[in-house]
Amino acid sequence: MYTMAGMNTFSIGVDLGGTSLRVAAFTQDWERLSAISMPTRVDAGPEAVLQDMVSAIRQLVAEHQSGREWVGTGVGCPGPLELPSGRLLTPPNLPGFEGLELKTELERRLGSPVLVECDANAAALAECHAGAGKAFGTQSLCMLTLGTGVGSGIILDGHVWHGFAGMAGEAGHVPVYLDGLPCGCGSRGCLEQYASATAIARAGRSLAVAGPHHGQDPVTARSLAESAWAGDAESEEIYRKVGQALGIGLASLVSTLNLPLYVVGGGVAAAWDLFSPAMFAAMEAHSYIYRLTKPADPSIPEKGRTTVVPARLGPDSGLLGAAMLPFFA
Repeated sequence: MYTMAGMNTFSIGVDLGGTSLRVAAFTQDWERLSAISMPTRVDAGPEAVLQDMVSAIRQLVAEHQSGREWVGTGVGCPGPLELPSGRLLTPPNLPGFEGLELKTELERRLGSPVLVECDANAAALAECHAGAGKAFGTQSLCMLTLGTGVGSGIILDGHVWHGFAGMAGEAGHVPVYLDGLPCGCGSRGCLEQYASATAIARAGRSLAVAGPHHGQDPVTARSLAESAWAGDAESEEIYRKVGQALGIGLASLVSTLNLPLYVVGGGVAAAWDLFSPAMFAAMEAHSYIYRLTKPADPSIPEKGRTTVVPARLGPDSGLLGAAMLPFFA
């Protein structure tokens, strides 16, 4: 249960991604007051990104502090992280940020406490308390976030499961194919190399027909989904392979965790109807636990069975989850 702060309170949530940086103010009732978004200046280095975060946080605090109590700041950041110290280790999607003392640096500049959490953990926390978990009446779930990379978070009895070193929930960097594609984490065949938006765009660019299909526009996960929805067989096949890899990854999670609910979020989840049939087929093929506990129709969620659903909170889940952190401290 979250901290019993006064009702007239707000927190700041920061969603630090490899592509975009979003900062928002939320009430304790999870109402978003206002937000600031900008590209993440990864190429400019950690100092530039820290400056952008601090500037946006200060702007929102100044905007909402009149008549409200600011209870703190939460930051969702790509892993792996050392927690609770908030130190970045070797995040594949933030090259050059290795060893950054994110929590310490933000607290020094802001002069107030900051909580740092893996971005996928933050998204999972939000889905548990305000999204799919709330809808299905469960306080335990696993979430996969399919964006620039593939993150995952595990919530047990309403709280993030961190593991002994704060690094639990790195399912995006568990290999799904032996000797598969090289990954930025140093391994090969990781789920991230097959189910992230980055991987989908790469697969699209490799198509001999990518140019005629997409003209001069950049090939993206979204443009390939649109082509698939329009009936393009090669784009459909890319998403079938996404579902297959995702199903293999989820099969391992189901067999290991035996949780009641698995949530798939991030931008790629908008193409749920393109990849989910192959995903459910792969789960059934690779997990006997799933076969024993699946719903009668996997596409129809069923309480009391192993359920896999798209996230309910959309792209705001990581941002909202970060803002929840001060209330759950």
